[in-house]
Amino acid sequence: MPKLVLSTPADILAAVPYLIGFHPADSLVVTGFAGKALRLSTRWDLPPRPGDLDRIVPLLRREQVTVALLVGYGPGHLVTPAVDQVMRLLAAAGIGLAEALRADEGRYWSYACADTACCPAEGTPYDPAFSRVAAEAVMHGLVALPDRGSLRRSLEPSGGPAMRELTGRVATELRARLAGTGVSTDGFAARFVADGLARVRAAIERYASGGRLDDDEAARLGFDLTVIRIRDEAWALLDDRDSHLTLWRDLTRRLEPRYVAPAASLLAAAAWREGDCALASMAVDRALAADPGYSMAILLRQALAHLLPPAALRDRMPTPEEIDIEMGPPNSRWLMPLRALLGEEPTALAG
Repeated sequence: MPKLVLSTPADILAAVPYLIGFHPADSLVVTGFAGKALRLSTRWDLPPRPGDLDRIVPLLRREQVTVALLVGYGPGHLVTPAVDQVMRLLAAAGIGLAEALRADEGRYWSYACADTACCPAEGTPYDPAFSRVAAEAVMHGLVALPDRGSLRRSLEPSGGPAMRELTGRVATELRARLAGTGVSTDGFAARFVADGLARVRAAIERYASGGRLDDDEAARLGFDLTVIRIRDEAWALLDDRDSHLTLWRDLTRRLEPRYVAPAASLLAAAAWREGDCALASMAVDRALAADPGYSMAILLRQALAHLLPPAALRDRMPTPEEIDIEMGPPNSRWLMPLRALLGEEPTALAG
């Protein structure tokens, strides 16, 4: 996350949409810092469900937050009770409060300032579109979509008939190749996995350099990712580069729905790693809509529901070399999910 200097309430209001990925409404956004380092930004629906806000302090403590910013979006009767409750919880926990704001219809109010000279009762007008902070965020490549619905629509399928036809063609080719190998032939599995691992690495580098897979390459990578060893390679390679988010978002949108679960789960893992829980949650929804039993997506959904930090899983992720040691040499069993997806095996998909 690039550094954004927040000097005024207007700066904070300009930064929040870029921290969570969209312009919130009827929401409470809690941003936590350890010293001057941003540790997390999390959004809560308003009105909150019973017990929701009680989870904030344990989350901040786990992330070693020492000071927090609160921004509520919406009318006073919706925002004020939630902000008051969280302010009490922070004070009891010894967590500092840098600012607490309410924003609604182009004006903001401060709960931390009683001086009517700088915080008048009618609120202070602001326009984040003309903020220095917003300009810096855009310059650094951050995006703030108009609303949560826009974020969801950014993951909607975009492949169309051409991708459907191409996917069918690749599936027919793979069926023919699999039919000619025999179930017990491990040589084909070894070649398929080696080629898939190479395509994963090449795709990451392609997107890191500003490129993009063509439809044929995207479809083939979609088939590759049905093999858990290949999917896990992509998972293990996640790092701080934006290319992972760009690649897996692109594939989540372009692949045919029944092939989406691995790519959408990788997008969720990449977004979670970056602290973008809204995008991670929506990507998990896409994965489970494609395959309700996909275990990687189920694991990520549980992590998000329990507000686990990305490091809880990242620190346990094996390297590609460790995956090879754990799984052993490729064999025909590795291709069972692919065979099932192609209709050659009755075995349910696993992920």
